[in-house]
Amino acid sequence: MNSASVRADAGGTPVRVLRYCVRVPVLLWHVFVHLPVLLFTMLPPIGRRRLRSGERVDHRMIRWWQGGLMRVFGYRMHRRGTPLPGAVLFVANHVSWVDIVALHSQRMVGFVAKREIAGWPVVGWLAARGETIFHQRGSTESLGGVLEEMVARLRDGRPVAVFPEGRTRGGDHVGPFHARIFQAAVEADVAVQPVALRYGHAGSAQTIVAFRERESFFANFLRLLGEPGGEADVMFLEPIRAIDAEGRRRMAGLSRERIVAALGDRT
Repeated sequence: MNSASVRADAGGTPVRVLRYCVRVPVLLWHVFVHLPVLLFTMLPPIGRRRLRSGERVDHRMIRWWQGGLMRVFGYRMHRRGTPLPGAVLFVANHVSWVDIVALHSQRMVGFVAKREIAGWPVVGWLAARGETIFHQRGSTESLGGVLEEMVARLRDGRPVAVFPEGRTRGGDHVGPFHARIFQAAVEADVAVQPVALRYGHAGSAQTIVAFRERESFFANFLRLLGEPGGEADVMFLEPIRAIDAEGRRRMAGLSRERIVAALGDRT
């Protein structure tokens, strides 16, 4: 048994069953009570009203609901750094579906995500209503349309978030960043802000949160309900201005370097 499996099984079956006994009822409450509240506040004109902070009501409520979902799984959220306001391209390392929930809990942003996510229970439904741009992986035509939509949103003053690795990893390293997706920031002339997502103390739960080989979304969701909770860090790092970097490849390289440094020795 590898070290990840040992950590995943920490506490033994009785403790795992106890976690399910506590978390499943809380999850049901969050879905069947809190979710209708969220949906109501998203309706116009309520959702479009702005709070004193300037944030829209529906955006604030989506962050509230997503933060609540992280707590259902036992994670204590910590935001480090400050997300840039307005139009910005956020780029983050990709471990699991949890990444979308974690980042959404701290900053309302439209994600670029694989089209399969739209069919996931609750998470996919919320993603669609959270201004997600869905991409058909492996389709050049789809990517071209995604880039056009990204540029349009950024020029309209709206933030966009992407996972430049292109897919989830095992949690033990950060893969190469695809440079083409950074073209949207270059064309819209906006800043790129790297975001490091880390689970567990010093990233000890990265491999636990990550999908196992051939593990489906539903299987991963159920497994994580029984895993130990812990800290979850969303680290907003030093932004990269388009004029400060020599093209999209340099922006991709700098973003990855800063995320890897923030995560520690997980390269």
